[in-house]
Amino acid sequence: MDIDRFISGVNGFAYRCKIFTAFAYVIYGVMIVLLLAVLAVGHETAGSKSWFHIGSFGLQPAEFAKFATNLAVARYLSALDFDDKKMRSRIVPLIFIGIPMLLILLQNDTGSALVYLSFALVLYRQGMPGNILMIGVVAIALAIAALLFNKYWVIGTLVVIAAGMLLFIRRNRSNILKLAGIVVIAAAFVFTINYAVENVLQPHQKTRINVLLGKEVDLKGAGYNVNQSKIAIGSGGFWGKGFLKGTQTKFNFVPKQSTDFIFCTVGEEWGFVGSAIVLGLFIYLCIRLVIVAERQRSEFSRVYGYGVASILFFHVFVNIGMTIGLIPVIGIPLPFFSYGGSSLWAFTILLFIFIKQDSNRLQLV
Repeated sequence: MDIDRFISGVNGFAYRCKIFTAFAYVIYGVMIVLLLAVLAVGHETAGSKSWFHIGSFGLQPAEFAKFATNLAVARYLSALDFDDKKMRSRIVPLIFIGIPMLLILLQNDTGSALVYLSFALVLYRQGMPGNILMIGVVAIALAIAALLFNKYWVIGTLVVIAAGMLLFIRRNRSNILKLAGIVVIAAAFVFTINYAVENVLQPHQKTRINVLLGKEVDLKGAGYNVNQSKIAIGSGGFWGKGFLKGTQTKFNFVPKQSTDFIFCTVGEEWGFVGSAIVLGLFIYLCIRLVIVAERQRSEFSRVYGYGVASILFFHVFVNIGMTIGLIPVIGIPLPFFSYGGSSLWAFTILLFIFIKQDSNRLQLV
């Protein structure tokens, strides 16, 4: 009888350990259905059709889709037949990431969609070539240059750089064709960025980018939120004004101070010291998540843990960056700080699943 009870307990424990792996694709599929449904019957808030409203209750599927996508990517990358050298193994994870990202973009929620770029860190950890990340960095630099300067000037500079490189490399047909191909692709990218900014982005999004890059000054319009946020943070000084004593936030000079711009409340009330402590705790959390992910015996748990760290890092970096004017305002919450039931539940579930996986790591193989 004791042996039967022991075997039953072991089987039940094994089932609980593998439940997230077993249902990863199912959870992902349910979230994709919800993202499609919200496009059809969702409620539009602040220009974004991304909410279900049932009475006073609101639900934003885009927030929950993050942990669902993380589960699906971890399930696929941890499969026994996964081979990162095969093209299929590189494309399928991008499809898992790209589908919810596209659906969220269709909801006009650019901020939530950009969060999925954080999965690049997960793919890199799983063997994605480093030159792909380098291409991403170069693409960002080219995009900024295309927005700051005349596109023909940027392309001319690329041609000059390519011509200069010919002086230091072997001038054979292969290298010349490679350099020419790179210049053509880069030029096409520059033209695409200019076209997208002028014809695809909404006017307010274009203005936000121009304000950030210093091409426009609009302190009463697109730059108002960031300007007031920087004033609030700066007025906090070293120690801050004290709990609930911030004038900029108390008298609502800063819009959305309980959601997207909540960090300015921290800066004004608790000053540099409080802001440094909050930022330090977030950095510690991300580092701790990476350390815990590396100690996992299960490949699924390790990949999922890196996904959790990447998503949280992206949210913290972008949210705090936009409140101090380092990046454009795209509107994503600060984890566990910003007001909002959907985001709080989503971040809690995201962490809960990983904590559960880690608690069972010694029994996982």
